[in-house]
Amino acid sequence: MSRVCEICGKHPAAGKSIIRKGSPKYKGGIGLHTTGISKRRFLPNLQTVRVTDGKGNTCRKTVCTRCLKNGKVTKA
Repeated sequence: MSRVCEICGKHPAAGKSIIRKGSPKYKGGIGLHTTGISKRRFLPNLQTVRVTDGKGNTCRKTVCTRCLKNGKVTKA
């Protein structure tokens, strides 16, 4: 199963997880220092739901929760 919404096309996004050490300057410290950067993925919140299309047929679709909340899909 691909992690893509079948309605809006939302898919995983790439990013980084930054680990910092130290105390910030505004708190009286010497500043924050980056000690590690690793890649990460931001995955969409996808749900498998039974959906009715315009003709009255039901099928299963992988839909993100934003499309469900906004009413872009009618559940069976």
